[in-house]
Amino acid sequence: MQRTRSDPPFLRWAAAGFGLAAAGYAAYVAAAWGRYGRPARPAPEEEDPLLDRFMPVYDVVERHQIRVDAPADVALAAARDMPLFDRPFVRGIIRGRELLLGASPDERPRPRGLLAAAQAMGWAVLAERPGREIIAGAVTKPWEPDVTFRGLPPDEFAAFAEPAYVKIAWTLRADPAGASRSVFRTETRAVATDAYARARFRRYWALLSPGIILIRWLSRGPLRAEVARRRS
Repeated sequence: MQRTRSDPPFLRWAAAGFGLAAAGYAAYVAAAWGRYGRPARPAPEEEDPLLDRFMPVYDVVERHQIRVDAPADVALAAARDMPLFDRPFVRGIIRGRELLLGASPDERPRPRGLLAAAQAMGWAVLAERPGREIIAGAVTKPWEPDVTFRGLPPDEFAAFAEPAYVKIAWTLRADPAGASRSVFRTETRAVATDAYARARFRRYWALLSPGIILIRWLSRGPLRAEVARRRS
């Protein structure tokens, strides 16, 4: 009787890993769908009255923080100027979105720093506490393949209610944690302007927010590198 070769171990492990990843992603999508419209409230140290001025009510929120071995003003400057969009993992995530949604490749040159690059894409600075916090915002239709961001003056952004849009605001913020340490925080809030936008954005957020969240997590390395460069 002829023996049948079994699959090589690495193929079995790869198949198992793919299955676990697919199951984990499906679980995340279901959880994100269920949580939509019920954002977590901030812990006391995360509260942000300045951000509340522009978006006190929101459909989704993401908050991240990291301790940095630098004073708050140095940490904020490093976050503002870190070359995040130059990183291969960020370019890969952006390219993945383009492929999934059928978008045209975005090959426009961008400034090196995070804030300058975001402003070149259309984001506007809504408010700033020098050395402590920067708030940026835009209105957009994120489900469109070739997404555009429209920055508005602060008062117009806060009052914006044009149908079929999503308002997004995000922060770069550094809180002192001693003489030479700080806690760097980011927060992203988004709210749809009507039921149509809410339905479209809910699907988009459930399916594609893992990439957005992954960028937040993976930005820790570039931030630490930029802090080290400034302190060297």
